[in-house]
Amino acid sequence: MAAVDIRAEFHSVPISAQKVRLVVDMVRGKKVVEAMDMLKFVPNRAAHPVSKTLKSAVANAEENYGVSRDDLYVHTIYANEAQTRKWRRFGPRGRFKPWLRRSSHLTVILREREE
Repeated sequence: MAAVDIRAEFHSVPISAQKVRLVVDMVRGKKVVEAMDMLKFVPNRAAHPVSKTLKSAVANAEENYGVSRDDLYVHTIYANEAQTRKWRRFGPRGRFKPWLRRSSHLTVILREREE
């Protein structure tokens, strides 16, 4: 198979993109099996959505392209900013302080390792 991009996306993850990027940077360039094992033991809350998206991309590869998970590696993975919900937290003297509830979009692109 000639360098086909196998992708999966997870939209509106309720974690800021900055926090998701900490986990994403650990996984980039690794074999899929190694990355999935690594994400099981990462204590960061963002590891769960990254793991789900990676599993979805692997399922797409096996089902749609017939590629074994042992031959795949994480070619590209990134987290972009999504919508920010703005909440109000009331402060002293009738003022309010905005709370920004940030979210992110996560994209995983896998490729087959060429020997």
